[in-house]
Amino acid sequence: MSAPAPSPERLTGSAARVQAALDAAGVPTRVAHFPEGTRTAAEAAAAIGCHVDQIAKSVVMRTERAAVPILVVACGGSRVDPAKVAALVADRIGDDPVVRADAAFVRQATGYAIGGVAPIAHATPPVTVLDRDLARHGALWAAAGSPNTVFKLTFEELVRLTGGTVGSIA
Repeated sequence: MSAPAPSPERLTGSAARVQAALDAAGVPTRVAHFPEGTRTAAEAAAAIGCHVDQIAKSVVMRTERAAVPILVVACGGSRVDPAKVAALVADRIGDDPVVRADAAFVRQATGYAIGGVAPIAHATPPVTVLDRDLARHGALWAAAGSPNTVFKLTFEELVRLTGGTVGSIA
């Protein structure tokens, strides 16, 4: 499968913020634009031409009481288990239950709208958990700040960029 060409258009807004973070980290990739949309893992996989599990989907959760943002980056076809996420980050959140965040919290904590949450360059640095199953794939694709932008990276780059805890979350 061939990789999409970088957008010929100048990046703006959140996509530009993601590209700047990638450049600053020395990750040699470019944000790609897909007019047809990449809002869901299935849409992104279809647009890119890859397997849905190569989509590194960002799921934003939060602690119930303290409202600590938790970013879970999972294989596109996986369902995230909040109890497994809580167990992986218990040393940082204590016994505060983990719940799915609503759209307003996602926007406020990350600076991105649902459907475009990148795993990097968040407004508030989250506690990050990475699905270990992502390591099975040579190439991964993650949202780049909008519902129609993505970028390609490896699992090793994802770990380095996010500093996330790797574990079983499905």
